[in-house]
Amino acid sequence: MWPSAIAVGVTSVLWYAINLNIYLVIAICSALYISLGGSLTIWQIYKTFPRDFKGLVRFIKLTVKLKHAQRNNLSVPKAFRIIAEKNRNKVAFYFEDETWTFGQVDELSNRIGNYFASQGIKHGDSVAVFLENRVEYVCLWLGLTKIGAIPALINYNLRLEPLVHCIKVASCKAIVCGAEVQPAICDIYDREEISSLPVYVYGPREEEIAIKGGIDLDSALPSAPTTVPPQLMNVNFIDNMVYIYTSGTTGLPKAAIIKHSRGYMAMIAGTCMIGLTDDDIVYSPLPLYHLAAGLLGSGQALCHGNTVVLKRKFSVSAYWKDCVKYKCTAGQYIGEICRYLLNMPEKPEDSQHKIRIMFGNGLRPTIWEEFQKRFNVPIISEFYGSTEGNANIINIDGKVGAVGFVSVLFPTVYPVALLKVDEETREIVRDSNGLCIRCKPGEAGEFIGKIIQNDPIRDFHGYADQNATKKKVVKDVFKKGDFAFLSGDILVMDDEGYLYFKDRTGDTFRWKGENVSTIEVENVISRVTGLSDVIVYGVEVPGTEGRAGMAAILDREDTLDLEKLYDGMAKSLASYARPLFIRTVKEIEMTGTFKLKKVTVQKEGFNINIIKDKVFFLDAKKRAYVPLTADIYNKIISGEMRL
Repeated sequence: MWPSAIAVGVTSVLWYAINLNIYLVIAICSALYISLGGSLTIWQIYKTFPRDFKGLVRFIKLTVKLKHAQRNNLSVPKAFRIIAEKNRNKVAFYFEDETWTFGQVDELSNRIGNYFASQGIKHGDSVAVFLENRVEYVCLWLGLTKIGAIPALINYNLRLEPLVHCIKVASCKAIVCGAEVQPAICDIYDREEISSLPVYVYGPREEEIAIKGGIDLDSALPSAPTTVPPQLMNVNFIDNMVYIYTSGTTGLPKAAIIKHSRGYMAMIAGTCMIGLTDDDIVYSPLPLYHLAAGLLGSGQALCHGNTVVLKRKFSVSAYWKDCVKYKCTAGQYIGEICRYLLNMPEKPEDSQHKIRIMFGNGLRPTIWEEFQKRFNVPIISEFYGSTEGNANIINIDGKVGAVGFVSVLFPTVYPVALLKVDEETREIVRDSNGLCIRCKPGEAGEFIGKIIQNDPIRDFHGYADQNATKKKVVKDVFKKGDFAFLSGDILVMDDEGYLYFKDRTGDTFRWKGENVSTIEVENVISRVTGLSDVIVYGVEVPGTEGRAGMAAILDREDTLDLEKLYDGMAKSLASYARPLFIRTVKEIEMTGTFKLKKVTVQKEGFNINIIKDKVFFLDAKKRAYVPLTADIYNKIISGEMRL
């Protein structure tokens, strides 16, 4: 009798507990549903809570590390000193056949800092860094930051006016030029604003220095002390660290201010948010003047102690070979790189590598799964963010096509949002109270990040040009008096909070992995052709990443000289910035504020079946613009002709 009674009692207690838990779950879900205005379903909570919790844990880890660095006034070179002391003999970088230990990087960067201090470079002075990828590039900017100087990392593809602009806008006090890009400096050295600057030539060369008055940095550095520059003690967490250039959405390249707080955040994001581990060997073949490789890639060595593989230039045929050779376990990409790799014939290295995670931005949803399957990459960590912005998100659970997510349960934890934009004017739409309007799921809008001053994650530090900074800030967003950073990009969100990249607003487009300023290209074309009205825009080309450049030129009298146009652009613009298509028009629409309208011509693209104007195509082999015939058009559309 007693055993039966006990069994009945235990069963009753268990049944009560189970039902209590069910009621508790229902109560919690109901409370969430009601507190969030009834806008969520139980299904959304079920689907998104595990992702949100994982993201929250990683975000807390990032925040704790940043707060620790803030309390200890830990600038990036100070953080590197801690890492270098612990790993003096560990390999920091592989580059071609070179092996660099943390001790060697520390010593060379110390020499660089001490030498430039002896040359009069002071805390807050900016120095143009203009050379191709190599380990010395990292040592150079790191050494300059050790004395509080601000390296301006200039794209080594730039020439003439854009190059002069980049040097001037950052108020550079000196130029460090790679021996391999001396001709670019020679072409502008007669300018008054450039000829007054000392130029230090760095890197192996077979001939004498070509720049008049150029200083041989290779000969000068060996005699500089290897001790830590004493100025390092005065380099602070909140100081400006580097200038990284972005074409943004409003004109020529802008010098984005990257403070040590933002730089350190980008570097530790690899472990905190992306999911890299202490033992990962990172393959980073991207240009070091970009934030992706310059800070996020090389930063895994500088602030975390990982070994990083650098490349002089990206090579599609060498990607997996290098990963096998250096035993890499993590790799960086941009969308173009993934497409290039997928287009290559299959090779044994495709599956012989040990890559467990790839991280980057721009991987096309249409090739995502195919890429992951063919190359057997377990984790794809796609992220979204701009060089200077505070609106950064990441895909932490491999959702195909998503660039990141915003929690639908706790949206205020990370204050980013999508705002409605007028399709014609590209301006933010406001309600009757003058506040911005949030997009609903499925609606495309401009991505923004709320600005919180002095917060290492939420602050926006802007550009060297204050006017350019003002154009990237919107006021009265969700309440009167608040501010947010305008990303210049159009995204769309689904019901679960996943965000997908849709388009760029403003005056840029992305081609060959580079942001191209339409205003810069328009100015060059107008100057070369003598035509005042020019519209430059990006057009979609099937089977390619980003948008190819196209220019609509007002040419009422049919006086356009295509040969002169090509020669002028070849001298002034990087190859990726030169329009692939030229359209001559008799009229160009204007807005009420006398701005040239791009919407109509951009929608028509290069489709000669609907365009009645003359259209020309840049034939790379002939190095000339040729008529866009039906045959060429069809080959481009079908993918038979690769761009």
